[in-house]
Amino acid sequence: MKLTKTTKTFNNIEIKPQWLVIDASDKVLGRLASRVANILRGKSKPQYTPNTDCGDYVVIINAEKIKLTGKKLSNKKYYHHSGYVNGFKEVSASVQMDKNPEKLFYDTVKGMLPKSKLSDKVIGKLKVYRGEAHPHVAQKPTLLAEESN
Repeated sequence: MKLTKTTKTFNNIEIKPQWLVIDASDKVLGRLASRVANILRGKSKPQYTPNTDCGDYVVIINAEKIKLTGKKLSNKKYYHHSGYVNGFKEVSASVQMDKNPEKLFYDTVKGMLPKSKLSDKVIGKLKVYRGEAHPHVAQKPTLLAEESN
């Protein structure tokens, strides 16, 4: 009799994603973003398989009420380039927070995911909104329990 240890790997058909709602009011940006990145990848599930999209959908509400610690609002800068000559742009975190807090949270989570084709699919499961209202009521999302930070 041969005893072998095998690990069960799961595929997309066997995994049923859930919809989760997280209220970002008075939460620290980096801590919440790392938690959301783990949920999107599915690392919190026992069926986690690194090469499979086994994560859940995450809806973030109240993105404008998220906090940055320390002097990050004034000192942290976000950079991008348009591709043209002199197309280098610099935006501070406070301006980005006032202008588009959804993009601020989205880019933070995207930076915490691995750089691969799978992460492009995974980031599509993140939905970020200002205020309490969101258009995903039909999916019956469940409110994620609070964790002490």
